[in-house]
Amino acid sequence: MIRAAHEDDVAEIRSMIGELAAYERSADQARVSAAQLHEALFGEHPAAYALLAEDDRTGAVSGFALWFPRFSTWTGTRGMHLEDLYVRPAARGAGHGKALLAALAAICERHGYERFEWWVLAWNEPTIGFYRSLGVEFLEEWTVCRLSGDPLRRLAAASPAAAETLPAP
Repeated sequence: MIRAAHEDDVAEIRSMIGELAAYERSADQARVSAAQLHEALFGEHPAAYALLAEDDRTGAVSGFALWFPRFSTWTGTRGMHLEDLYVRPAARGAGHGKALLAALAAICERHGYERFEWWVLAWNEPTIGFYRSLGVEFLEEWTVCRLSGDPLRRLAAASPAAAETLPAP
């Protein structure tokens, strides 16, 4: 069963984020607090949305998908960015990942989103194989860029004073 996350699911989602980070060999980078996650998902202006997969027999949470809308200047339409998709090891192979992706694809269709995009680690062959089985297109000519920490602060310090008056989301 797939359902939208509720406020009382925050601790479970936070736990799965930690599990995913450990699987991705980056446990030290998953620093989100329950309060931050609650605000991001259920605050006055949500930054993201989450779906949960539950085991049909036990009702236990077996996985989650966390996503947010994006915008394409090329198509002039919104799209979806999937930030995290995770199914707990004991539940893998039971269709939860595919069900989560299908639910997200249905959200895209319902809202007229023309693109549904996410990243996958190059070494994660089991997941890449799963995505290939769904017909996912891999955009190998694109490289993900990230600016954070000191380089982000240095670049921000070079901003003209007028940047302080620009609107923030």
